[in-house]
Formats: sequence, structure tokens, C-alpha cells
Amino acid sequence: MQTLTNRSKPVNRKPMTWLEKLYVWNIAKGMAVTFIHIFKRKATISYPEQKRSFSKVFRGLHILNRDEEGRERCTACGLCAVACPAEAITMEAAERQKGEEHLYREEKYAAKYEINMLRCIFCGLCEEACPKDAIYLSQTFAPANYGRAGFIYGKENLLIPNPKEDPEGFNKARGERVMS
Repeated sequence: MQTLTNRSKPVNRKPMTWLEKLYVWNIAKGMAVTFIHIFKRKATISYPEQKRSFSKVFRGLHILNRDEEGRERCTACGLCAVACPAEAITMEAAERQKGEEHLYREEKYAAKYEINMLRCIFCGLCEEACPKDAIYLSQTFAPANYGRAGFIYGKENLLIPNPKEDPEGFNKARGERVMS
């Protein structure tokens, strides 16, 4: 019989000896592997005490951005929802009323903006599609939750803190990103 890899071995059909029936050699090999791994560096970390460092290109939790005056950048154009291959983003647009110029940057804004994190594949296409730099993926990973409803993040969960009211929270949420 010819194989492509030449790795096949013929099966040994001879009966086992009484020493092989005791399985002592196999147990000794297994114990040796266990003993060697005792002295190796552990792959796990103690999570609450130690934090894992992520690379600069890590795509984590979504953030809805504000400008320097605290106004929302999102204009509800829907390009992020169209670009999302998992269809995880839903939004509803609304018109800005008189007196709301300090809240919204453009005439149109997202009245409802939701991301279903159970569907999201963290591909970053929503971030690339946004012409206003209104959404980006942060260096924070999504926390665990007990119910499915807890993974649907609304606008209030995604919006970055207001830089005028909470500059420290704004800078912390922004991270190392340079905003235009």
C-alpha cells in the first residue's frame, strides 16, 4: 500500500507479554510527563490581581465617540450597520430639535443605537465604515453576563463620557487613541 506521507505504520498484532499487561511502562511515561510539567512556567494568570496585556491592534468593546465639546459624533447614517457582516448593529435616526445643538453635532442623530455582542465578531468593519469617527473598538474586552439581554448594549452603555463633565473618564475611555 502506497501513502502520500509515508508515515503509516503496520499494526503490531502479536499478543502482549505479562510485563506489558501490567502497563507499568506506560504509567511511568505518564508520570514522567506530569513531573516535567510541574517545573515549567504556568500559562495561566491570577486574573483579579494580574491583568493581561493586549496588543495595540486588539479589538474589544465598542465605544460611541464624542467630540471635544461633548456632542455625539454619530449622525445615524447607517454605514456601520450595513458594513457589519454579522448584522449585530441596529439603529434608529431622529432629527435634532432646536436647543439640542449642544448634544448632537449634526442635524440627524441616532435616537436608538444597539449592538448585540453575542452576534458581534469584532471584525472592526463598523469602525472602518464610519465617516465621522463615531464608533471604534476599544482595548477593553466585553464583561461576562448571566443573561442574553445583558449582551445587548444600548447607546447609554456605549457612549463615551462627556469630556466637559468627566475629563478623566473621557481620557480613560479614549485610551491611547488619537482623535481627529
